Amino acid sequence: MKITYYGHSVVLVEAEGKRIIIDPFLTGNPKATVQAEDIQVDAVLLTHGHADHFGDAVEIAKRNDCPVIAVAELADYCSSLGAKAHGMNLGGGHQFDGFHVKFTLAFHSSSLTVDGQTIYMGEPAGILLTMGGKTFFHAGDTGLFGDMRLIGETNSIDAAVLPIGDGYTMGPEDALLAAKWLRASRVIPIHYNTFPGIEQDGDAFCDRLHKEGIEGKALKPGESLEF
Repeated sequence: MKITYYGHSVVLVEAEGKRIIIDPFLTGNPKATVQAEDIQVDAVLLTHGHADHFGDAVEIAKRNDCPVIAVAELADYCSSLGAKAHGMNLGGGHQFDGFHVKFTLAFHSSSLTVDGQTIYMGEPAGILLTMGGKTFFHAGDTGLFGDMRLIGETNSIDAAVLPIGDGYTMGPEDALLAAKWLRASRVIPIHYNTFPGIEQDGDAFCDRLHKEGIEGKALKPGESLEF
């Protein structure tokens, strides 16, 4: 499995010829190292509807003739914009061609502002993505919650990305505890240093992970980790 980080919460996951992008906020992302038109994927996954995660999902899905996979309300919205979409919900899993997706709890909110109106986009989620015999966990935007222990106990997670920006999500302290509970083999910090208010030191967070016996890697935008 190969994970490429494109800044904020954008992650491209590749295994056995399949390419999946999660939360493709590229246009308007000051940390992004690629443009939406450069992305070639088999599916787009969304954790929730906020603009800094929804991003270029519809454009990428249309251009690649691939589905947006998201919680039902968000998937329906993507469908209304002309994209292929596959709706799911929390706790549900589905086997696609070459990969399996399961949505987990996340404690956050989920909406989009369209023509000045705030539209509810279903519950926020984390994503367990299994492909090539390995499991990747994208926590989405979330605070710390006790059932992260359950996610760790019932899944063998090869890699996880966790938000550390604080303010809108977990900060480093809570993310460190989340990493312990999830029991992931390796952890990558996300959702930090994109905008004012979520500034954090990713390397310092990873140093703390290492002291707890957890492999951590603060990827720079455009960098990859393969395992």
